[in-house]
Amino acid sequence: MNFIERLKNIQGKNPSDVCVGLDLDIQKIPEWFLNGYLNSAKSGVVAYGEEIVKATAPFACAFKINSAFFEALGSKGFKDMEDLFRFIQKEYPEHLVIWDTKRGDIGNTAKQYAMAAFEKHNLNADAMTVSPYLGFDSISPYLEYKDKMIFVLCLTSNKGAQDFQMIPIQARETIPPNNFLFHEVANKIKEWGLEEQIGMVVGATQAAQLKSIRDIVGPKRVILIPGIGAQGGDLEATVKANNDGLFLINSSRAIVFASKEKDFAQAAAKAAMNLRDQINALKGC
Repeated sequence: MNFIERLKNIQGKNPSDVCVGLDLDIQKIPEWFLNGYLNSAKSGVVAYGEEIVKATAPFACAFKINSAFFEALGSKGFKDMEDLFRFIQKEYPEHLVIWDTKRGDIGNTAKQYAMAAFEKHNLNADAMTVSPYLGFDSISPYLEYKDKMIFVLCLTSNKGAQDFQMIPIQARETIPPNNFLFHEVANKIKEWGLEEQIGMVVGATQAAQLKSIRDIVGPKRVILIPGIGAQGGDLEATVKANNDGLFLINSSRAIVFASKEKDFAQAAAKAAMNLRDQINALKGC
């Protein structure tokens, strides 16, 4: 099955649009928890991630593993990331796992990134995030993996999105006036087709622009929406602007670090459940 087929399959069993972002910042994991693994063969970071996954899996359909927080720990950190991938794939094989790494480079380099993400002897991720800045030849190597998905950055949730993504542009006659650079990214994604392989990232803090993006790409394109929770994205505006299209709403810190006490897993479960229920209520499920 391809990514969309798998998404619909798990949502048929577990009605949820929630993606739990595993931004496992070691500085935010409770010291008392990490201390319990100082003399253990298991990494405390992995153990914490496993507890979050077990607690939130009933309320989510996907997990997004942020590579930066593992890479910052060196070679041991990369092994921790591999171990967490393996845990989810073994214990929750129907859940989708996204590698959040935002790669973007020329074709022969992109091919290596694709191998790192998608080959079975490597991470074997179901999807990854990529930058479109270098154009289609930097995207095409990922598309050799027909059952995988790439989420192309279109309009991000950070303040710096204003610097480039929201530059006014009219690159060709088919683009209406008063459009921005991110609209051209959306038009290119539509032009490339391959809805079962190419999704996009649109931040929840940009809900006012989400409808214009959805109008361009149509309802079948999967949009990964970060920014709900700590970044302050408007959930109601985000769901309504999506116009019944396919989407995953990602929440990271608000779930993963919902509590620093002994109840951290239960607090994460409650946060994930509440987000699922709010989304379903807004959708009228």
